Parts: sequence; structure tokens; C-alpha cells
Amino acid sequence: MKILITQTAFLGDVILITPLIRATREIFPEAQIDALVIPQTADALRNNPHLNEIIEFDKRNNKILSFFRILHKLRKRKYDISITPHGSMTTALLLEYAGIPMRIGFNRWNSAKHWTHKVRRPDNVHVAERNLALLSPLTNKKFSPRTELFPSSEDFEASEKNVAEIKGKTRKLIAVAPGSVWFTKRWPTEYYRKLVMKLSEENFGIILIGAENEREICEKVSPEKNAVNFAGKLSVLQSAAAIKQCDLLICNDSGALHMANAVETDVFAFFGPTVKTLGYFPFRQNDFVFELDLDCRPCGSHGGKTCPLGHHDCMRKIYPDYVFEKITEKFE
Repeated sequence: MKILITQTAFLGDVILITPLIRATREIFPEAQIDALVIPQTADALRNNPHLNEIIEFDKRNNKILSFFRILHKLRKRKYDISITPHGSMTTALLLEYAGIPMRIGFNRWNSAKHWTHKVRRPDNVHVAERNLALLSPLTNKKFSPRTELFPSSEDFEASEKNVAEIKGKTRKLIAVAPGSVWFTKRWPTEYYRKLVMKLSEENFGIILIGAENEREICEKVSPEKNAVNFAGKLSVLQSAAAIKQCDLLICNDSGALHMANAVETDVFAFFGPTVKTLGYFPFRQNDFVFELDLDCRPCGSHGGKTCPLGHHDCMRKIYPDYVFEKITEKFE
């Protein structure tokens, strides 16, 4: 049996298929189970013991050439089953042209016409749990929606020295991830700066997490003492290892949130244009979401480049002093 699980969206989406991967292995312990993802997210699945191979589909660069390269590879592999949470038409066509006889996906979006087995997409549940519904054509068994990542000892070593140095002389260690692919999902940078300054004054250590293109934001946020800026310096699993060593992560509705859940670090997250009912909320007991009850929320499933109404109140009216109080209450 050869099974291909595909998710060609963002980092958080890939982390949220880890329960699906684990459950598929539980159903088919002897199968070859591979994952198809984009290169930017592949690191999230490194060391996953439930996978045989990670296949990278570079659809953001040379899309047509990459499509035919991957198509050739999939045809040679002769997969029996594909399982696909994402509604990408490109991915749907790829799987159909690859001749995979059983193609499971949600019964929505235009891509659904390319599935042989269409599953009703559950509403008002966490996305990790929603993804598990795709196994219904294969089993009636229920599975845990707990996400997971597998940083190696080398991944921990990439940040351990700096983290240990700060942790040894501060009250608690807080990871901060101020970036997001979508601008309207970002709590204002000046608010992060005010919050981090207050935390630093109260002897909290700060670990800044982000991609290379978020390094400048992290530099603007960083305090002068007891802080390290890892933005652009760590891989996904190395960042997850750094977050695991912290007592709390503060972030937007972004991939960092899902990294923290996967390594069991508490999360305080800002939700502005998006809402928890979309399914991407932090799910552990001590997690907390900062959000406002506004008529204009949600304005989209991903946020956008600008606020449609021009005010961005969903973020700008969550004030740093209130956030600081919630954090200090947590550690009293």
C-alpha cells in the first residue's frame, strides 16, 4: 500500500496535518506513507517517524516545470491513495493526472470534482480535528488531534546556548513572534515594542522568532538586554526547539502559534481579521486569544494587505498595557 498525504499551503497548515499523518500510520502500519509539501514548509515534517519520505513541490517557482517533474515522480511511485485537506486546483489536477485510483478530499471548492471520495467538511471544529475527517472513507475509528513536531538534538543545540544564558538570569523566558504573511494579522509593531520593553523591565527574557523577511520587525521589537533575535537564523524545527525551551509564546495568528502547540509551549495569540471559529486557534488548556467583539470580524479567512475599512481596530484596540497585565497574571 502506497499513500500520499498532500498539503501545499502555509507552514501552519502543514503542522496541522501531523495528526492526520500519525493516524494514517496507525491504520496502515506497514504502508509507504509520503507527504507532498512545498519547500518552504518541508522542514516541519523532518524526523517525523510516521513518514517514509517528504516530496517537495516547488509550485511558487517554475510552477509548470515543477508540476511535470512531480507528476513524473508520482506516476512512477504508483500511489494507491491520496489524502488532501487543501483545496488547491493545481494539486488536485496533479493527483488525478498521476493516476492515483483513490483520491480523498473535502466536498467543497472546485477541486472536489477531481476527488473519487468526497468527505463533508466539518464546521466549527479545530482544523487538526477537521483534517482527521478525511479518514472516514477508510475507517470509523477516532483519533487524537494533537499536533507534533520532532526537533533533533542538533536542532536544540542551534539555540540552546543563547537560550540557557538568558534563562539563567531572568524571571521567565518568553518567545515573541511579531510577524505574519498577512499584514492585517499583525498586532502593531509599536505595540509589540512597548510590551517587550515592559516585560524586559520586569526581568523577563525575550526570544524573538521569525523568518528572514521578519528580521527587521524583530529588531525593532527587541529590547537592549536579556534578548536574542533568532529571526532568519533558525530553521522551522530549530525555531520549534527554541520555543519549546520558553515558558510562553506571544504571537499573531500565524505558523508560530501552531509550532508552539506542537511542542507544548503555552500561547498568547492576537486574532484580528480572523476568528477562532475558522479553526486555527491555539487549543491547549493554558492558551489565550486576545480579540475584540467587532461587527467587522472576520473580514476574511486569511486577513489581507490592508484593513477593508481603513482603521484596523481589531488589532489597534488591543492595548499593550492590557496584554502585559494578562502575562504578569499568568506568572504570579
